[in-house]
Amino acid sequence: MDATEQSVVALVLAFNDALNARDLDGMMQRMTADCAFENTDPPPDGARYAGQAAVRSFWESFFRSSRACRISAEEIFTAGPRCVMRWRYDWVGLDGARGHVRGVDLYRIEDGLIAEKLSYVKG
Repeated sequence: MDATEQSVVALVLAFNDALNARDLDGMMQRMTADCAFENTDPPPDGARYAGQAAVRSFWESFFRSSRACRISAEEIFTAGPRCVMRWRYDWVGLDGARGHVRGVDLYRIEDGLIAEKLSYVKG
């Protein structure tokens, strides 16, 4: 893996670490001003959030919806300006129920920041 690929992987993993820490500022500082995020819900295409304010608002709501959540990277690699992370998402709901899903995120990187995060889930 060359230095550029290493920096892209480091960026995505740092974003994921901030997400697991519920550090919204840390997440958003790793995204472009015109960033976009596509959620896995609702099926079949998921909702799209565009711009820092909309993406941040989604994550604020996401964190309020569970007591605890963790996204664990199972595999990560780059392909040009893209980074692919296969993950497992574990959570504890507000009712105490535990669950998990597995999926993939496809990131597009611009100028050292995340410009787009597209999420896909199994099942």
